[in-house]
Amino acid sequence: MDKSNRHAFETRAIHAAQEPDPQTGAVVTPIVQASTFVQDGIGENRGYIYARAGNPTRDTVSKCIADLEGAEAGFVFPTGLSAAATILELLDAGAHVVAHGDLYGGIHRLLTQVRIRSAGFNVTFVDFSDTDAVRTATTKQTAMLWYETPSNPTLRIVDIAAISQIGREVGALTVCDNTFCSPYLQNPLALGADIVMHSATKFLCGHSDMMAGVACVASHVPAEITERLGFLQNSVGAVLSPVDSAQLLRSVKTLPVRMDRHSTNARAVAEHFAENRDRFGLSDVRYPGLPDHPGHEIAARQMRDFGAIVTICVNGGEERANEVLKRTSLFQFAVSLGGVESLIQHPASLTHKTIPEAERAAAGISGGMIRLSVGIEHVNDLIADLEEAFR
Repeated sequence: MDKSNRHAFETRAIHAAQEPDPQTGAVVTPIVQASTFVQDGIGENRGYIYARAGNPTRDTVSKCIADLEGAEAGFVFPTGLSAAATILELLDAGAHVVAHGDLYGGIHRLLTQVRIRSAGFNVTFVDFSDTDAVRTATTKQTAMLWYETPSNPTLRIVDIAAISQIGREVGALTVCDNTFCSPYLQNPLALGADIVMHSATKFLCGHSDMMAGVACVASHVPAEITERLGFLQNSVGAVLSPVDSAQLLRSVKTLPVRMDRHSTNARAVAEHFAENRDRFGLSDVRYPGLPDHPGHEIAARQMRDFGAIVTICVNGGEERANEVLKRTSLFQFAVSLGGVESLIQHPASLTHKTIPEAERAAAGISGGMIRLSVGIEHVNDLIADLEEAFR
């Protein structure tokens, strides 16, 4: 992809891959609902044959997000998990995968309860914030390295450039889940990652009103892998609908302004927790923007800002966590994250419930852990809401 004379991110979020409709002049990409497209002759068409294989609205949002990630190509899916599942289809049966031990529960479930059985994957879990541990776990037989940074929910930071180098050394594909950052805060492909994925349900959508997934492939990856991913998406039928594609495209236009407010608010909330740790009865406050976060320096190097997710651990375990969760008002007790509204949830009983208790404990996910997705409301109101919950 030619990156010379490119506009700023904020401009590309609104204009990348988007031109006024040539037929009507509409400034917004039309929603093309057609399931099939007329052919001009054998082997002759206007770029489209059948909606599963290609759709103009879906193509537009795919190209826009690929541009924002600095990717060679992008693909949009009905959910983040369908994007992940299709990426894993790139691997042969029996492949060795080294995965971050601190993963979103749905990805962990996909690897351990689905692909180990259906494809015979050999999965090794390791803490990717420990680069040496990743290097030790990786061999010449390793086919893929899979991680997220910051991780969900413990907010461990992974050195993307270092992991990418390990992948190159052994010939393994490196896949970075960039959901917590969005392309606005972090661009893993620019740091050497091969594939970046998102649960676009979260920050890319940003309004808690749709589900989608994204996979983008770097320009340095062999073309046959990019083509293979497109072939696999079509083959398994994991495509985003035209209406959802248009809605996602609409949401991406405001991504930069939303992420700026998310990050500003989250930093203020995290600092308030840190300053009042004893009064609130907290054993831990985790936010990559706090100077005492173990991965702060790496995060500052590879992230534009520190994001919207704050994780805390309350003294008193699950019982006290439940009291806090039920007392917030603006922070609504619900799964998911990344919407304009603030959410608060309990990883051990929700997003990571399917992970065996021993593995949760090893990853640092305790009954007293609470994860906050800080929205874009006025920060003073958010802090007042938390003060009331912890009073």
